[in-house]
Amino acid sequence: MKVLVINAGSSSLKYQLFDMDDESVLAKGNCERIGAHNSVLTHKPTGGDTVEHMEYMKDHMAAINLVFKALTAEEGGVIKDMSEIQAVGHRVLHGGEKLYESTMVTDDVEATIKKHTPLGPLHNPANLAGIRACRQIMPHVPQVAVFDTGFHHTMPEKAFMYALPYEYYTDHMVRRYGFHGTSHRYVSAEAARYLGRTGDPDFKVVTCHLGNGSSFAAVKGGVCIDTSMGLTPLEGIPMGTRCGSIDPAIIEYVMGVENLDIHEMLTVLNKKSGVLGISGIGSDFRDLWIAAEEGNNRAKLALDMFCYSGGKYIASYAAAMNGMDAIVFTAGIGENDWDVRSGMCEYLTFLGVRINLEKNKVKARSILDVTGEGSTVKVLVIPTNEELVIARDTRDIVAAN
Repeated sequence: MKVLVINAGSSSLKYQLFDMDDESVLAKGNCERIGAHNSVLTHKPTGGDTVEHMEYMKDHMAAINLVFKALTAEEGGVIKDMSEIQAVGHRVLHGGEKLYESTMVTDDVEATIKKHTPLGPLHNPANLAGIRACRQIMPHVPQVAVFDTGFHHTMPEKAFMYALPYEYYTDHMVRRYGFHGTSHRYVSAEAARYLGRTGDPDFKVVTCHLGNGSSFAAVKGGVCIDTSMGLTPLEGIPMGTRCGSIDPAIIEYVMGVENLDIHEMLTVLNKKSGVLGISGIGSDFRDLWIAAEEGNNRAKLALDMFCYSGGKYIASYAAAMNGMDAIVFTAGIGENDWDVRSGMCEYLTFLGVRINLEKNKVKARSILDVTGEGSTVKVLVIPTNEELVIARDTRDIVAAN
């Protein structure tokens, strides 16, 4: 079965085409600047050269059509025609409490995703645009929605509830949902497999998805029991441009002294804060480490805050599970920034965590074990594969129907 995986953003659309007979990737690509006249599709067939399609994409419908054109083109194409695609899997940010398990897309499912747009105002409309475009262009091809929040649905009430009037939860769905679910699900399962603990209900792992957006999850026996992001992806550790968890009274105070309205304030919290706001340099950690080494104290402070906060989250999740067998680092920063990994682990020696500094500097192309001598906790670097999780769910749901 060939499965096309779509991850639609507001002005972008990433895709991968899988052959699920062996779970290989046939091609991948990205449509950028959808809606702008300098829009471009970058297409990479596995084993072949990257091909650029400079073509105006008015909307997601045009982007999907261009993806199909790239997949079947003489140069860079990997299939003869679109009839070879037997299913499409879509990453969807938010389904609230009603939609958390991966599901076949129907009109009712579309309506529910739209209903939960207030919980994911930046992502859900774009996800829907990708779904609707594919359903219109490929009306007889099954479409599957896989939810970013789904893996965290197993959290107990004590973990997902906020200490607000209870009616805010029952009437307005205010609770912790968590995000990066497909990533946490993938790497926690890979850690269990690697350590021979698959199916072990007592296997306890803290997964650290560290990128421009970062989140942590406490996973026991393959089940999420807590995670750091909340109602939105703003809660948790300081991130690339997001502030993470702060005293909520700061919002009213800053709005007053800076004369900001709520929309301007949310822009500050989401796009002008985090390590960008602290350093004044940017959100790329490579630039921050260079600046810190050159003596930039604000860059060093931003990095110190990131590692300090991460160390605290890992330790707190060890407490939540009453123990910890493994720590997994993944995503752009988690997989590539050895300084961040060692920086976070420095706060965990009291838990028996030791890291091998030489192994930690090796580039992770598959599972990398950086556990140090005498460590009672395994420390792993596992490249994430969210698209494969979506493709697997899509294959299984289509096969079951």
